[in-house]
Amino acid sequence: MRLVRRGEGRATRWKNGGGVTHELAVWPDGADLSGFDARLSMAEVAADGPFSAFPGIDRTLAVLQGGPMRLFFGGAEVAVTADGPPLSFPGEAPVHAGLDAGPVLDLNIMTRRGAFSHRMVELSPGDGLPDGTVALVARGAVSAAGFDLAPGDALLAEGAGTMQGRVDRGRPLAVVLDCPENRQDARS
Repeated sequence: MRLVRRGEGRATRWKNGGGVTHELAVWPDGADLSGFDARLSMAEVAADGPFSAFPGIDRTLAVLQGGPMRLFFGGAEVAVTADGPPLSFPGEAPVHAGLDAGPVLDLNIMTRRGAFSHRMVELSPGDGLPDGTVALVARGAVSAAGFDLAPGDALLAEGAGTMQGRVDRGRPLAVVLDCPENRQDARS
């Protein structure tokens, strides 16, 4: 496992000036935004604005700090909060984010349909990491798998591996990747 402290991922400023994305992991390794099968990132969202469209991609987003973040899907609105569940939606959906209480730190997993599927699961003290866990991200202070994590820190599986361990303290988010049998090589 590899510990990535908040803000250590490869940073990219948004073209619209509304935030910064920190890429934590991408499959296959080194893929860009047009060629990834799975991508895990955190974003520092500083302003209201539209989400980028990712046709053929499934997304799940969770607020780690700040919020709420209101997401507008045409006529529907969903508030995503730091103590609420992650929200899954198709990457091609037109989404606009609204921030009422200042900046937000969020966690985002995106997977290409047919290459991977994913789940983001909130864990509690005593829970074991689900099979297929590739990352564990702290919402608040967390002790798990022998590591102490501060808010926004992440534990990442190395290479094609997955993680094992238990949660001792806190309520981290586990990111689980599932890939079809013929795509096992995509994790390397």
